[in-house]
Amino acid sequence: MLPKIELVADVDVVAMSPLLRGMVMAMSYADTEGGIGLTASGAMNRKFVHWAAVHFNWPDYTSDDLYSVNKALDEADMPPLWAVRDMLSHLRLLRRRKDVLVPTRRGREFIAGPRAFFDLIATDYLYAYIHDGQTQEAVRDRMRWWHVFLNLINVKAKTGCSLSDLVNELYPSESYPAQAEMTVEAWTEKSEFRYDIIRPLCWLGLLHEDREGLTILQDGTYHKTPLWAACLKLESDVQSEITLH
Repeated sequence: MLPKIELVADVDVVAMSPLLRGMVMAMSYADTEGGIGLTASGAMNRKFVHWAAVHFNWPDYTSDDLYSVNKALDEADMPPLWAVRDMLSHLRLLRRRKDVLVPTRRGREFIAGPRAFFDLIATDYLYAYIHDGQTQEAVRDRMRWWHVFLNLINVKAKTGCSLSDLVNELYPSESYPAQAEMTVEAWTEKSEFRYDIIRPLCWLGLLHEDREGLTILQDGTYHKTPLWAACLKLESDVQSEITLH
C-alpha cells in the first residue's frame, strides 16, 4: 500500500517545494504575460526558459549552473522544466492555444490557492510520474517498494544520511563504501536510487541535500525538511528500526 501524502501542518509549501514553486511561477508568468511562448516544435521558448532559470531558484539548476554548461538555454537544457510542464499539463492547469500555453480555469484556481493542490501533485509526481529515462513498467513495479523506501529514509535521515548509507542498507551484497570498489550492478542501483527515489523527494521539497564544501563528484548529506513531517505519517515514526521486506 502506498503511504498516503496529506498536508496537515501549517507550512509554507510553496517556499519549501521546488516543484510546487516552479509550477506556481510558470502559471503566474503565463497568466500575466499572455501565455508561455512556444517554438515551432512545441517547446517552451528561450525567453521563458531564461526567465525560469533566473527566477525558479531550483537547487543545482540555478541560472549560474545552467549557463555554465550552455550559452543559450532551450527547454531541453533545464530538466526541472520537464517535470513542471508535464505536471501542469497532466492536471489540466495549462492548455495550448495556437503558439502559447495559457492557464485554464482550474489553473487560475491553482494560482490563487496552490496549497489545496499539493496532496494531488505530490502523490501523482512521487508515485506515478515517469521521469526522463524511466519506463512505465518500472514506475509501476516500484509502487510496492515505496513504503520501504520512505520508512528507511525516515529513520536514516533523522540525523542526516548519504546516498551510500541508504543503498548499503537496501543492497548489502552489492554496494560498498568506496566507489572504486563498487560493482557495475551496485553503481547502477545507486544511480537509479538517486534519480528515481531521492531526486523526486528533493524536487518535491521533502528532502534537502547539504552539499556545502563538496565537489560535483561527491555525495551530499540528506536531511528531512519540515514538509516531510507535515505530509507523511509512517510506521517508522514510532520505530527505531525498519525491517526490509
